[in-house]
Amino acid sequence: MGKYEKNMKLKDLKKHTIVCIGLGAEIAGLIDYLYAKKLNKKIVVLDNKNKTDLLSRYPKFKKYKNIVFQKDTRSFNELKKFSLIFKSPGAHIDLALRKKLSHEGSLIISPMQLFLELSPSKNIIGVTGTKGKGTTSALIAEILKKAKKKVWLGGNIGIAPFDFIKKIKKSDWLVLELSSFQLEDMNAQLPISVLTNFSPEHLKPADPNNPNHHPSLKHYWQAKLQIVKTKNKNHLFIVNEKLKDDIKKENLQAKIIYFKTSNLATRLPGEHNKENIAAAVTVAKSLKIKDKIIAKAVKNFKGLEHRLEKVTIKKGVEYYNDSFSTIPESTITAIKAFNKPIILLAGGADKGSDFSGLAKIVKQKVKALILFKGLATPRLKREIIKSGFNPKNIFEVDNMKKAVTQSQRQAKSGDIVLMSPAAASFGIFKNYKDRGKQFKQSVLLL
Repeated sequence: MGKYEKNMKLKDLKKHTIVCIGLGAEIAGLIDYLYAKKLNKKIVVLDNKNKTDLLSRYPKFKKYKNIVFQKDTRSFNELKKFSLIFKSPGAHIDLALRKKLSHEGSLIISPMQLFLELSPSKNIIGVTGTKGKGTTSALIAEILKKAKKKVWLGGNIGIAPFDFIKKIKKSDWLVLELSSFQLEDMNAQLPISVLTNFSPEHLKPADPNNPNHHPSLKHYWQAKLQIVKTKNKNHLFIVNEKLKDDIKKENLQAKIIYFKTSNLATRLPGEHNKENIAAAVTVAKSLKIKDKIIAKAVKNFKGLEHRLEKVTIKKGVEYYNDSFSTIPESTITAIKAFNKPIILLAGGADKGSDFSGLAKIVKQKVKALILFKGLATPRLKREIIKSGFNPKNIFEVDNMKKAVTQSQRQAKSGDIVLMSPAAASFGIFKNYKDRGKQFKQSVLLL
C-alpha cells in the first residue's frame, strides 16, 4: 500500500483506510468530491480546531455521516492505522515520521496528485517557484483565454481544483499554481511545467497554526523539482535561465527551455515581472499562440492582489501593497522596481531568512523604515543598522494603522510607500492577505 499507485482511480480508494490532515480548502474540496462520487466509507479528519468550528466553516459536511473529526496529534501510532494519508499543504510531517509510516505501508499523498489522476483533461500546465508563480499562472491563463481556449486556474493561488473538477471537459486547459508543500507529496507527470525562480524560503516554521517547513534548502529544491518528475522526453520544462547551472546538475528527462526577460508592454512594475511575463510568453509560444494575442493579453493584465499592487496616489505619494513578499529576496526585488525615494514597511514573523542582502539595499534606496513587531524584526533591525542606516529613521509599530500613519508623516510628494515585509505575517496579522487588506484599508482612509 505504501508505494505510489499511478493512475489511481476512485474505485482504488475503496481498498484504503483514509485520513486527511488539516481541513483547509484543498482537503475540503477533495472530501466533498469523494462523497459526491458515492465513496461511502469513513474518512477521518485530523485538525486542531474543534468539530463545531470546522462545521461552521464547512457546513455542507454536516450531511456526511461517514466523516469523523479527531484531534490532530500527528503521532505515528495514530497515522499508522491508515493506508492513505492526504496531507494539507500546511501540515508538517517530519522526515523520520515519513520513513516510519512508509515502512508500515502508509502512503502520504497530496490531494493535488489525485486531482491530476482524475482530471478529465490532461492539458495541464503546472507552475512553481519561490516567487512569481501566482502572477505567472494567472497570466498564462489570461493568454489562453484570449486565444479562445477554455481555461481553469487553480491550486496554491487559492482555488481548490476539486471544486471545479466536475465541470472540466477533455479539451479544456488547466493552469495550476503548485507550492513546494503540494509537490513534495506528488509524482507529477505534466506535459508543461514552469519554474519561475528559486531562493531560500520555508526553512523555519513561521505560522504557529500551520508550522510547515522544509528540513533543508536541498529538500526544498528537490520538492520544487517534483514538478518535472517525468520520463517523457516530449514534456516541456520551462525554467528561468538564472537556474541553468543548477538544472544541468539534475538528471531530468523533459525537454528544457530557458527564459530570460520580456520587453512586451505591461502594467506590471519591476524587472522580476519581466521574468514572470517571459515565462508565461514561453508557455504560450510553445502552444503556437499568435504573438499579437500574447502581446494584447500581457498589456491588459493587471496583476494579482498583494503582489506589488498599486493602491492609490495621495498628495503625490504612491502607495504599493506587496504583502505577498514574505522573504528578503522578494522585498529586494520590490525595492529595485522603483527609482524614487521609498518609505518601507517591513518585519514580522521569522522564517529563518538572511537579511544581510536586504539591509544593503535598504541603506541605498530607503529613506525611512517602519517595522512591524515580530520575531524576525529584531534581527532585521540589527542588520539594517549594521549596514549604516540611520536608526533615527527607523520606527517600530504594533498595528497597521500606526504604520500607515507614520508612513504618511515621513513621505512627501514624489515618494513611494512600499509595504513589502520580507517576513511572514503571523502575530499581528492572520496571514499575508489580512495584512495586505489592512494596509489598503488604512491607506484609503488617510
